[in-house]
Amino acid sequence: MLFADIGGVVLHYRVSGPAGAPVVALANSLGTDGRIWDGVIARLAETYRVISYDKRGHGLSDAPAGEYSLDQHVDDLSGLLHHLGVDELALGGVSVGGLIAQGFALKYPGRLKALVLCDTAPKVGDAAFWNARLEKVLTEGLGAIAEGIMERWFSPGFRENERVALAGWRNMFLRADAKGYAATCATLRDADLRSEIGKISVPTLVVAGEDDLATPPDLVRGTAEAIPGARFVSLPGVGHIPSIERPAELATLMADFFKEAGHG
Repeated sequence: MLFADIGGVVLHYRVSGPAGAPVVALANSLGTDGRIWDGVIARLAETYRVISYDKRGHGLSDAPAGEYSLDQHVDDLSGLLHHLGVDELALGGVSVGGLIAQGFALKYPGRLKALVLCDTAPKVGDAAFWNARLEKVLTEGLGAIAEGIMERWFSPGFRENERVALAGWRNMFLRADAKGYAATCATLRDADLRSEIGKISVPTLVVAGEDDLATPPDLVRGTAEAIPGARFVSLPGVGHIPSIERPAELATLMADFFKEAGHG
């Protein structure tokens, strides 16, 4: 396992693929860790140097006290890339990981060759929603919301036909750090990039699962429409985390897009 101290926060990260290959970095969603990208990494790592990490408050990374801002998450990613000596890359993110990717693209446009945003938006939910969510988690624990989260994350077909896998992903969620989860709910509560994402100039692919209840397809489509030249792809029968439900298809979409953008 690999760890780095980034501004006093220890982040867990993984690196796959050939040394010297073009770099792809991947950011995870709320209540998950870098393992949600495993099926995509297995395919991209044939061609790319793939960096995945557990954002602060998640997985094996530190969960500092207090609420987290989007700028802190973006600085964590930038610091990790600096630690690894990465100056140029393609970046992918899902859900809040996609919000982090948007923030990175706005702050460091010259470092990106391509951007992939999965099931995300420049503004997700409102303050009342996220305040209620974080308060419930802090007082009752993640188990109090687990069933609803599985319905929001996964398509009906996946929940019906992949019961063993569903149980495993539910276990991952239940074993997450409740305080880190709540602190990142605050990120989603406070982050609003709607007035800024029109400034994103890097080639961008936006992907939506048609059965996503967390960031509905129309919200994700609106994200693509707000970014000049962005391409939108909708995946039928897929929920909030395409890298789990359809990793091969997502990896192919990403690899083809990266090549079109001149990255790899």
